[in-house]
Amino acid sequence: MKILKYFFKGILILFGLIIISLYVTDTDYLIKAVRTIYLKGYSTAYLDDFKEFDNQKVENGIPQPWPIHKDYNKVKETEALNTINKSNGTIAYVIIKNDSIWFENYYDGYDENSKTNSFSMAKSYVSGLMFKAIQDGYIKSLDQPVSDFLPTFNKGLAAKMTVGDLSSMASGTTWDEKYYSPFSIVTRAYFDDDLEKVMLGLKVQETPGQKFKYASGDTQMLAMVIERATGKKLYKYLEESFWKPLGCENETLWQVDSKKHDLVKSYCCIASNAKDFARYGKLFKDYGKWHGKQILDSTFVAKSVTPRFPDSPQYGYGWWLKEQNGKQFFMMRGHLGQYVIVEPNDNVIIVRLGHSKGNNKEVGSFTQDISVYIDEAYKMLEQ
Repeated sequence: MKILKYFFKGILILFGLIIISLYVTDTDYLIKAVRTIYLKGYSTAYLDDFKEFDNQKVENGIPQPWPIHKDYNKVKETEALNTINKSNGTIAYVIIKNDSIWFENYYDGYDENSKTNSFSMAKSYVSGLMFKAIQDGYIKSLDQPVSDFLPTFNKGLAAKMTVGDLSSMASGTTWDEKYYSPFSIVTRAYFDDDLEKVMLGLKVQETPGQKFKYASGDTQMLAMVIERATGKKLYKYLEESFWKPLGCENETLWQVDSKKHDLVKSYCCIASNAKDFARYGKLFKDYGKWHGKQILDSTFVAKSVTPRFPDSPQYGYGWWLKEQNGKQFFMMRGHLGQYVIVEPNDNVIIVRLGHSKGNNKEVGSFTQDISVYIDEAYKMLEQ
């Protein structure tokens, strides 16, 4: 009995020392990581993890339900689509044709109103909010220095960094996009309760504005710029700029680092559903116009979906760009395979949400599942 007592006492002491060492080494964010992710059996962020974090509500206005297409759900999923949906854990697959719901299905207990994590699809919203801030006169242009809003970056190479560099992923910072390492800056940013402190610790190691390098930190810094420029919390700016005007049917949630610091995780983490996410795709398909009203200047939309760098034709300003089968798609993309895929010439929007994008965990490039979701949607449309 005494041995058992000493054993448990030793375990408690060891546990206490580990906790102290985490605080001493400034890695105490790992405590939240273990509690919210790793102890639940996950090795990375997951669709429903927003329930484990602090969130701010983004209210919807007057709902504008999507029209239902005359051929609604007359065609079922192809065999290949069924296979990938099952293997990758799809929870929503929606095809919108001519601005009407042509096909929709939900899986694994989710439905049309279920909230799930957008992950990096949020980046497209943040880039749009940047252009909205330019349109509203809060930011001068894409060429305005970041240091005008974040003085920490006013020396050396950092002083050359512009607002447009952040939106096009060309900041030249030391950010390293490693999702599965518990010690990466991505993991720290996801779990730290003071995200601004993390961001202001970044260094600029390459000349900004020279090349594309996928970095979630760029979008996070962009959010800080927009908040400083507008004097508004980003979740409120999203609400008034897009969420209410686009007639979203549901309120949404945007994760923040903590209630105390109240900074949105702007590179990720808007919790919503397939059909409300799709509205933003429609806005850009229609060059910033929504039901006859110009919400966002058409020149900003065109800029967003045009490559900035010839060597990186896959990215514009907050949007991914892909040519497939002679068609030109632009898309919102998120971790684990969250997609809003738009082909404006065909007036088609494809939305897929789910638990996985397959075995390929590569970041910053197109994975094979995207091609499958596009190909199978068109096969269904052609039936």
